Amino acid sequence: MKVGLAADHGGFEMKRQLAKLLAAEGHELVDFGNNVYDASDDYPDFAIPLARAVAKGDVERGVLLCGSGVGASVAANKVVGARAALCHDDYSARQGVEDDDLNIICLGGRTTGLAVAWDCVKSFLAARFSGADRHRRRLAKVNSIRNSEIAL
Repeated sequence: MKVGLAADHGGFEMKRQLAKLLAAEGHELVDFGNNVYDASDDYPDFAIPLARAVAKGDVERGVLLCGSGVGASVAANKVVGARAALCHDDYSARQGVEDDDLNIICLGGRTTGLAVAWDCVKSFLAARFSGADRHRRRLAKVNSIRNSEIAL
């Protein structure tokens, strides 16, 4: 699978480790940075390009990290077509794809251990959207918010 990776300083080391594990599994990786450790970098600078690439289909899925994973998920979800979520367990990572068509998993480089993060990533990449009517209906409702007065 073609997978995009991105991280600020808070997730930099975990991104490096996950990249090695993903490559060993045969995934094609596209790195959206940061490519060097920079304690003053900002997660939107990496989250937005990754989210745009996922939304456009340039990569199939994204793995996005910051210190907690929260800021990265907030930023990524500003991109139309990106569906990012912070996951701390393999159930949420799998179910997020199956039910909610999650296409970007967010992880906290300072809050999640590598073994748990790797389990989450594996579950996320292995999962497929169910396409069930109820899931499509719910996604349509979420997508309609963007054009409604609720979002304004």
